[in-house]
Amino acid sequence: MRQQLITAGQVLPGPAGHRIADGAVLIQDGIILAVGPRAAVEGLASSTAERQHFPDGTILPGLINCHVHLVFDACGDPARAAAEATHTELAERADQLLRSGVTTVRDLGDRDGAAIEFRDQHTRGPRIVASGPPITVPDGHCWFLGGGADGEAELRARVRQNAELGADVIKVMASGGQITPNSPSMWESQFTAAEMAAIVDEASKAGLPVAAHAHGTDAIAAAADAGVTTIEHCTWLREGGGGYDLRDDVAAKIAERGIFACVAWPSDWRGFMNRLGSARADQVASRFEWMTEHGIRMIPGTDAGAGSSGFDNYAGALQLYEHLGFDREHVIEMATTTSAEALGIGDTTGQLAPGLSADLLVTAGDPLADLANLGRLELVTVKGRPAALQTR
Repeated sequence: MRQQLITAGQVLPGPAGHRIADGAVLIQDGIILAVGPRAAVEGLASSTAERQHFPDGTILPGLINCHVHLVFDACGDPARAAAEATHTELAERADQLLRSGVTTVRDLGDRDGAAIEFRDQHTRGPRIVASGPPITVPDGHCWFLGGGADGEAELRARVRQNAELGADVIKVMASGGQITPNSPSMWESQFTAAEMAAIVDEASKAGLPVAAHAHGTDAIAAAADAGVTTIEHCTWLREGGGGYDLRDDVAAKIAERGIFACVAWPSDWRGFMNRLGSARADQVASRFEWMTEHGIRMIPGTDAGAGSSGFDNYAGALQLYEHLGFDREHVIEMATTTSAEALGIGDTTGQLAPGLSADLLVTAGDPLADLANLGRLELVTVKGRPAALQTR
């Protein structure tokens, strides 16, 4: 029996609104045994418990990055990167995520189940929720990952194949994207409403949620009608491109059905906004506000590996939401408790509570005072195992 007692100036156990001054977390064999005021929790620890004290630190749940691609290398040639990705490279990228405070990642597109295989072999990195090859049309968006299927029968078979690979979630490319030459445009739907419904139905039979990549509003609407679990990007592009098509009825349906939106912006969101220009950036900001007003719950992700989005600086990525008007407590809740709920792992991680996995961070400062403190890490653990952090 191994016990670890971690004490700090404060504990933010989650969800938002919960704070314990001079708090402590007691861990036993990788599971949280107790959380509370230091004086009370210390009395529960055995005399042989390993003890760490961070008087100026904050203990909080480990962060969750809800959209990554471990087989991509953030260098602009995803097909080549995916074809050449090695176990060692996936491990290096996973370790970068872990060192940035990410204790759980959702990998939403690999080559032939590479991330699933890595998940099962690499037991000391972040927790991995993996989709395997995303389902797409022949020659469609990310066809090179091996998930092409044509017609309802093939789509259902592809869902079953991914389930047999060991997928935790089914990823479907409901619309086109940017990184695949000669494939449908971002705003174009790749599947009919009936085909989307078939994918969700087959996934449901396998007990799996569905994450739908959808930039176009028509694709978003079809995904919502089909009953997916999350909508990735959720860009609301109008048919034919050239602007946004914000449909109140579709937004209301997404909120009513409890579907989460993961906009998946990179850590360098400031540079991205600068490239958009101030007028377009203002449109983007108003789109976030509009979704929030309609009650759509958002979860953060970075699309790490795609484009130039790297695997580090998750704290920087989360500052986007503060820039858009979310308060810091809400941002932290989004990246922990809400994300765990969306990924279906809320009974395992996402909060600091007895019986949950000891996936946690200790920051050197108070993230409620400055979200950048989420990147000033003293300790990161997954299942109670500490990660090797770089010297600051």
